[in-house]
Amino acid sequence: MALRDLLAKMRDVVKVDEDVSLDLEVSRILMEDQTRPVLFSKLHGMRAAGNLWSTRERIAEAMQIKKEQLIPMMLEAMAHPAPPKQVGDAPFMDDVRQEFDLTSLPIPKYFPGDQGRYITSAVAVAEFEGKRNVSFHRMYLLDKRSFALRLVPRHLYTMWKGAQAKGRDLPVAFCMGLCPPILLAAATSTDYGTDEMHIASALKESTLGSPLDVAKLNNGLLVPAQSEIVFEGRITSRMVDEGPFMDITGTYDSVRPAPVFEVDRLYLRKDPLFHLLLPGGYEHYLMMGLPREPIIYRTVSQVVPRVHGVRLTEGGCCWLNGVVSITKNKEGDGINAALAAFSGHPSMKKVTIVDEDIDIFDDRQVEWAEATRFQASRSLLVINNAAGSSLDPSAEGTTSKMAIDATKPFGAKGFDRAVL
Repeated sequence: MALRDLLAKMRDVVKVDEDVSLDLEVSRILMEDQTRPVLFSKLHGMRAAGNLWSTRERIAEAMQIKKEQLIPMMLEAMAHPAPPKQVGDAPFMDDVRQEFDLTSLPIPKYFPGDQGRYITSAVAVAEFEGKRNVSFHRMYLLDKRSFALRLVPRHLYTMWKGAQAKGRDLPVAFCMGLCPPILLAAATSTDYGTDEMHIASALKESTLGSPLDVAKLNNGLLVPAQSEIVFEGRITSRMVDEGPFMDITGTYDSVRPAPVFEVDRLYLRKDPLFHLLLPGGYEHYLMMGLPREPIIYRTVSQVVPRVHGVRLTEGGCCWLNGVVSITKNKEGDGINAALAAFSGHPSMKKVTIVDEDIDIFDDRQVEWAEATRFQASRSLLVINNAAGSSLDPSAEGTTSKMAIDATKPFGAKGFDRAVL
């Protein structure tokens, strides 16, 4: 399932044949119409593409399913992970370099206040003490052979700290040009020790009929065989300042100390395709937010048996605001569903609960439910001093969360829309 083959099947691709500046111009072109994929035929001497997974429909189409099946299929893969298939060779081994200059790659500066040039689409693969982790981390280009990594205190950070405690660097690979099953699995929230590569393989097998192929690098790590570009190296003890960087909320993230990733080998497919992921764009929203929706669905299902859909909304950056549709069994189910949703995605600060007759992908229908089925005096819950998202610029240490129960009063009449 190579990215180049998926791109070849996409409709309405915008083609940019002239070379453009890596300084802000890539972002301007991608932002002209984020719903359409953009192919740069010679960006800084290399093919590059963005807006690839900027709609749910395109993600689902690549997996040969309907968008409504995304959450159920992801839940199934998370519940029944399956090992990938190791292959002896991979296309990215066509060109293996120990001498290279990372600054020659088409790595853009996306926004004026960014610290510099960033890779935003690469997925890290690391192993430590028998556990493997697959996850997203932005990469700030430092020089010809290294990046600074934004690590939050989760699984890769834990592995790196464990290696540092033993006086060692952490071997890692960053892979670019991946298919949706891997990208979605890499952004899931799992227990430490759960192998996201197995989730990706199960998701690919259940939707496309075959497990994920992986190939071994020089350092022993197994990575997706269809990667377009692979950076093999080590996360070291060296620290530098990373940031500012324009993140998912459209505001600049603060400067923080970050470890340095030293690249030892660069692997390239023939005529590689460089994946450009616009920060704060639709693709960023979906790749970060969509994998959280199955978790919300699962936690809400534990308190309300009939859950029909979950959506983290684009207006909330697919991170801070959400909508959940349910069928109530009793009064109070709406608020219980909201509390469960916050538990499933602690970064969410607003959730609206609606009935099954509301299309959660239609913002007008959701607002209509709020307008006609909600009264703040009895159906609004505000939770103060809660932990929230560090990406929320309005939060100061803690946040306030708001639950809106926009469901019909249980058993009441007069709340249904008239139909012809």
